Amino acid sequence: MSEMGIGDTFDRLCRPFEGPNTIGNTRRFWIGFVVVVLALLGYPIGFGGYAASSAALYLLYAILGLSLSIIWGYTGILSFGQVVFFGIAGYSFALISMNLSSTLTTMLALPISVAVATIASLVLGYFMFYGEVRDVYVTILTLVVSIVMNTFMAQTAGSEWTVGSVALGGFNGIPAIPSLTFSVGDASVVLDGSSFYWFTLIALLVVYLGLRALVNGRFGYTMVATREDEDRTEMLGYDVRRIKLLVFGLGGALAGFAGVLYATWGNYVSPSVFGITFASIPVVWVAVGGRRSLLGAVVATVVIEWFRQQLSATGSQYAMVIVGAVLLLAILFVPEGVIPRLNVALLNVRDRSETTPDSPDGTPE
Repeated sequence: MSEMGIGDTFDRLCRPFEGPNTIGNTRRFWIGFVVVVLALLGYPIGFGGYAASSAALYLLYAILGLSLSIIWGYTGILSFGQVVFFGIAGYSFALISMNLSSTLTTMLALPISVAVATIASLVLGYFMFYGEVRDVYVTILTLVVSIVMNTFMAQTAGSEWTVGSVALGGFNGIPAIPSLTFSVGDASVVLDGSSFYWFTLIALLVVYLGLRALVNGRFGYTMVATREDEDRTEMLGYDVRRIKLLVFGLGGALAGFAGVLYATWGNYVSPSVFGITFASIPVVWVAVGGRRSLLGAVVATVVIEWFRQQLSATGSQYAMVIVGAVLLLAILFVPEGVIPRLNVALLNVRDRSETTPDSPDGTPE
């Protein structure tokens, strides 16, 4: 196959993921994307299973960040409730897998837990959007739900708070959650260390590319229209409430999937996943990276969480203070987000280099 034919095939493969609602619609971007993905796939080989397991936490958090990006950045719904669905799925996975401990049950607990989180998000979304709750009131309501869940789960320490053979544990949470296991016949694969990292990385890639295709498709345009002007979108014949409910349900499913990965990553889940501190962290990731940029949400999540973990590992008590300062600076000086600002700067540099005026004698200056 000729070089021209390979290039055309590459462009056709990338076309479903390109459009005005995402950053990176050039062949140069996709080549760089492939290089980065290959480097990430080789990370466990170069740095070992322990480093890969630690890095997997940042990747599953990136899925949580994308769940908020699709809701807030593309539909205009600022939600502090993503951690609610994150935690519900984590607890659901723990209860199902530990009560019915078998390889098959552990495998089936993943989709069941995500389904529980999705249903929870659809129920909450239905009462909000069909109850005509809008704007800042949605933000307040989702924050209240997070606080209520945190308060409720924290007081489940008594023996009466037992589901089957599993105690909810109150502040102590649920330890010894089984690792994610997939089985085919008599063979089974336990995901831990490098294998869990690779699974999480592939899941993040699928989610990222799937969301790129979604926001650049017909439904994505209705999402953006809803964000820009709900009343006008409704006048054009679209059911704005249904659009917001579907997107909110999708965000809940993604947050739930990340919650299951979190529970199996540390083999532990506690009420802290519903806490107000953790509820605010995804907002920081998305605001700093760029509300209207899926790539920004992923990059900011990984960088901020890596930085926060490094500070925590050195015993610093100022990790959240520094993260808060980063958010404040981003809002003041880069309100559109760091990644979109960098993208505009790179495009300006490229445009200037391509439009360099000729000198009087006709040769480029």
